[in-house]
Amino acid sequence: MKRLGLVLVSLFMVLSCAACGQTKEETKKSELKFTPGSYTASAQGYNGEVSIEATFSETAITDIQVKEQKETAHVGDVAYPILIEDILAANGTGVDVVSGATFTSIGLKNAVNAAAEAASASDLDAFKKNTVEHTAQEEITGTWDVVIVGAGGAGMMAAAQAAQNGDTVLVLEKNAEMGGNTLVSGGAYQSTFDAVVWDPANPDATTGEYNGETYEKVKNDAGRIDTLKTILNWSEEPFDGTIDDEHPFVAGDIALNAVRGVHEEYLPTLKALKEEIQAYLDWAQPQLDAGVHETKLTLFSTINLHIFQTYYGGLRPNRENTEWIYGDEKLVRQFVEGGQEIKDWLEAQGASIDQSRAFTLIGCLWQRENAVNGGTVDGEFYEGKWGAYFAVPANTVLKANEANKIMTRTTANELITDESGRVTGVKATQFDGTPVTVMANKGVILATGGYGANIEMVQKTNDYWKDEYIANNIGTTNRSSLKGDGTTMGQAVGAATIGEGWTQMMPLGWVDNGNLAGGAGENVIYVNPETGKRYVDESAERDVLSEGGFENGMSEAKAKELGLKYVPGIYVEISNVGTTAGTGGFNNVPEDVEGRMIFRTVEETAKLIGCDAETLRQTIVDYDNYVMGVADTLDVEKLSYRGTVGQVEMDDDGNYLPDTYNLDMIRVRFMAPSTHHTMGGLLVDTDRRVLNEGGEAIKGLYAAGEVTGGFHSGNRLGGNAITEIIVSGRIAGNSASNEK
Repeated sequence: MKRLGLVLVSLFMVLSCAACGQTKEETKKSELKFTPGSYTASAQGYNGEVSIEATFSETAITDIQVKEQKETAHVGDVAYPILIEDILAANGTGVDVVSGATFTSIGLKNAVNAAAEAASASDLDAFKKNTVEHTAQEEITGTWDVVIVGAGGAGMMAAAQAAQNGDTVLVLEKNAEMGGNTLVSGGAYQSTFDAVVWDPANPDATTGEYNGETYEKVKNDAGRIDTLKTILNWSEEPFDGTIDDEHPFVAGDIALNAVRGVHEEYLPTLKALKEEIQAYLDWAQPQLDAGVHETKLTLFSTINLHIFQTYYGGLRPNRENTEWIYGDEKLVRQFVEGGQEIKDWLEAQGASIDQSRAFTLIGCLWQRENAVNGGTVDGEFYEGKWGAYFAVPANTVLKANEANKIMTRTTANELITDESGRVTGVKATQFDGTPVTVMANKGVILATGGYGANIEMVQKTNDYWKDEYIANNIGTTNRSSLKGDGTTMGQAVGAATIGEGWTQMMPLGWVDNGNLAGGAGENVIYVNPETGKRYVDESAERDVLSEGGFENGMSEAKAKELGLKYVPGIYVEISNVGTTAGTGGFNNVPEDVEGRMIFRTVEETAKLIGCDAETLRQTIVDYDNYVMGVADTLDVEKLSYRGTVGQVEMDDDGNYLPDTYNLDMIRVRFMAPSTHHTMGGLLVDTDRRVLNEGGEAIKGLYAAGEVTGGFHSGNRLGGNAITEIIVSGRIAGNSASNEK
């Protein structure tokens, strides 16, 4: 047996240790001839085209340079050096794709095939079959205090916490680099920040203080106070789940939910929240009565509001209306309250967090989102999610103890148990077949994410959506490696699951590949491409928006006419040409992006999508008049909104000047729901111990993140996942360290 070797070539070039000493077994390759020279070629990757320059001798491909590519950093682009090495060794493209970057791998191979064809390959089919076989090495063994399966957000937070506790840590990751689904998420986390919201102790304050810094108070979006008044009148009677003609259920309609009452465990939260809201309204209402618009008033936001909105935002029946699901109050309270510590904990390790804006993203229900700028390690700044959520905690892990390792391209297959049933280790396999058996002195933490990329598993467990919505060709925002491995391993040792019937659809999915398009709902409208009319409250929950897309999506014939890939639920989003949120990684300039985004006049848009131009124009004008305060009603109510679709000037106080209104060019995006978050998973307690069907903890086994259930229930609020994985990762790390 060989011991685990050095894993990191450099701090953030995390490679499989077996790869450092691996051998490639020469297979019998077809002899080929080429016209020597360098050739350029391109092919479709995951996020866009990859362009390469390939050099050939008379008998082999000798070099591959990636000239342009649009893949996500640390997600897709990590496949290039791995594949290029294999293709050169194989003298062909019959090599395996890289886990977690399947479509990137296929794109590169197709580009190389095109270059080989341009080089007059004597047998292109043989070139496409030439491969190398990676030879399995001796079994890798070792023992650590804590073994973590999955190097996504939850896994790395658990690893950092356990390392800070003084434990030795091993992280196993099936992909080529850490990051998991967190790297392809929006990245913002939902948590109220007292410094920027209304303070009952100093109600007229325009600034707040935190850690010696001064922050400007954030103002309400329009519609927030109506929501607060609905909650203030929420029935405190025991929840009544009756669904019939007299008691309909409409997802997202909080007025209907409010009369149903509340589950007993959430009643104390509701009562405390009502007191907070009443104090705010006692301050705000006189100003509103005096003509001050709510958008001039400081935002109300509390921990209790976050807890209660997580509760009612996820309160859902199954599709037969025979069962209701809602979040476990103790778990919800724990991650919401724990979110208050995220900024200080990550920044102490080198992250940079921006909590100054209290912004929104799709389906979040409130202005409560926080952004990450990045993180600094050894004087070097790493941007965004990679820096804050991975570079920083990885640095914590690897510097805490030289025994700590992050082993990539290693797929966990099985949990090891002793005679008593305690989980004591993990069996895994590296990409080249090398077996791995690692033991844990204190515990194993499953942080493998969900199964949103396993459409068959989503279809099998579904108890919420109509079957036709979850078509075989539906897109996913998930990485291709998110198949439900952790759930399967947990169940194999007796773990119970909860809530697997509810999978969240992301309404903002690009039609071409299912990727997360990004954006918010307060500053856009969604229209039915046939009628040209709004059909949903765009600021509502994600399941409401996805259902609306499915019910109002364009026909397959229309999709083909527009050159779009057909999937269920393709709808049209319209916004102001200057909208900056949710451009999907594109520059905020009025330039078309094929199959995704166009800039047209209202009339051109109507002609393109097939609706009446006057109807579409009237839809937009009616909406904008409501936003500007010219009209009092909308055909489809909207709880929260900001910004017009058309162009309009404002005075120095930020009031709209309707006489300056003009509607000409608009921004149009084509999107459809994609599988996004599997809200069910392994049953855990507040220590993140995995429980069996009898509610007893399985000794030595913990779990954190999307692999677990019980938090988000029937619908997850946008940004809650990042909050939960950070908090749960830390809890799991602490629990494993303390052998709870």
